[in-house]
Amino acid sequence: MRLCQFGQNRLGIVSGGDVLEVTSALGALPPITYPLPIHDRLVAHLAELRPKIEAAARNAAPQPLAGVALKSPVANPGKIIAAPVNYRKHFEEVRADPQIHFNNRIAEIQRAGLFLKAPCSLIGPGDPVTIQQPERRTDHEIELVAVIGREGRDISREDAPGYVAGYTIGLDMTVRGPEERSLRKSLDTFTVVGPWLVTSDELGDPAALSLELTVNGKPRQKANTRDLIMGVPELIAFASSFYTLMPGDLLFTGTPEGVGPVVPGDLIRASIDRIGTMEVRVRGVPR
Repeated sequence: MRLCQFGQNRLGIVSGGDVLEVTSALGALPPITYPLPIHDRLVAHLAELRPKIEAAARNAAPQPLAGVALKSPVANPGKIIAAPVNYRKHFEEVRADPQIHFNNRIAEIQRAGLFLKAPCSLIGPGDPVTIQQPERRTDHEIELVAVIGREGRDISREDAPGYVAGYTIGLDMTVRGPEERSLRKSLDTFTVVGPWLVTSDELGDPAALSLELTVNGKPRQKANTRDLIMGVPELIAFASSFYTLMPGDLLFTGTPEGVGPVVPGDLIRASIDRIGTMEVRVRGVPR
């Protein structure tokens, strides 16, 4: 199943080049009271909602996918967890380029650990990336994103695949500079997720997926998840040894070599096997 969010809080199933609206299925979500949960309620209840979603899709009139504004397929992640320098060639690239490392100490992921991005930086491909600090370099970073499906702590590598609801494409936008990663990667619009969530049962093993990113049609990044230093199961085990993972948490798995700058007017095109492609515009700060 390919689940998307679009327009004004609309839920859809992607089928070929169409969207089948299934927003009515959200009426089956259990009611909530204050305090609000610290997880995504749709992802938390996806298994029980799935029959209602599929029934609604059978009765839905197709809408052309090209005519809808896609949002992040996960609306309310409690945490956005990201893996730095998790491809060997990118690790070498970062260490070799002072315009990337800014004299920061760049350690292997096993020593550097993970970092968090602010949930308020989240957008979908229907919204533009906004260059917030035009005097500094802003780079693209394509990543496979695992969406956590259920609560867990101290998850073993062997059990980790059972905690994934699905996968999506992520752009981990970043301002280059000397500050900590979490600051430079948490600006508004700097976490792009989409174009939809592909459930784990449909995608299968994420260990050999090709990734590709172009800017204005020119190749920038091309790699395969088989080259990850720490794969998805290892990352889930690592993250859950520090945090309780919750439904809807987003786990960015790292970017390959080829990161580079974008400027207002650019068009970023990001693709991952068995997920799809999303296009994202870059703009300057509106005046």
